[in-house]
Amino acid sequence: MITISTNTYGYVRVSTREQNEGRQLIAMEELSIPVKNIFLDKQSGKDFERPEYKRLIKKLKPDDLLYIKSIDRLGRNYEKILEQWRLLTKEKQIDIVVLDIPLLDTRRGKDLMGTFLSDIVLQVLSFVAENERANIHQRQAEGIAAAKARGVRFGRPPSPLPENYHSAYQRWKSGSITGTAAAKECGMPLSTFRYRAELYEKARIL
Repeated sequence: MITISTNTYGYVRVSTREQNEGRQLIAMEELSIPVKNIFLDKQSGKDFERPEYKRLIKKLKPDDLLYIKSIDRLGRNYEKILEQWRLLTKEKQIDIVVLDIPLLDTRRGKDLMGTFLSDIVLQVLSFVAENERANIHQRQAEGIAAAKARGVRFGRPPSPLPENYHSAYQRWKSGSITGTAAAKECGMPLSTFRYRAELYEKARIL
């Protein structure tokens, strides 16, 4: 049996300002949650130092009901998710519904078995969420390493070469002038001149 809560709230989070929170907000609107009771953070889920989340915590009273779209919207750190879940359900004495996971609805199964099953599901899902985040970071690191091995460079594109670079480069390659003199003609440090020479040679080959 599902109990009726005093107030209903929704929590929405996206990791960056560029991400779209529309899908989560639509889900909250479909539940007829008052706009004033929907709290939105555009911030990483690495911890719970988020302004709107903190405001929400202060407002929650016993028997209130909190909706979140998915467990990773609450956070991405396994231990911290469990810590917050216990804070909300035990200390704040509210109910939580995770829309994407029907089993994570604390209004159901208030008996020992229901609580036990909910805790197990939460721990498994929290671990999966954190593990997937770690895997994403690992794949990103491997992708960057592979790209660097292929000669891909990251960061800002190099500035345009000076007009006399080709002439200075040719005379340096032929041994007519030293690298230091060529770099000076181009208004560059010697290290920059040599680095740009590598890029220049690759571009000509391609």
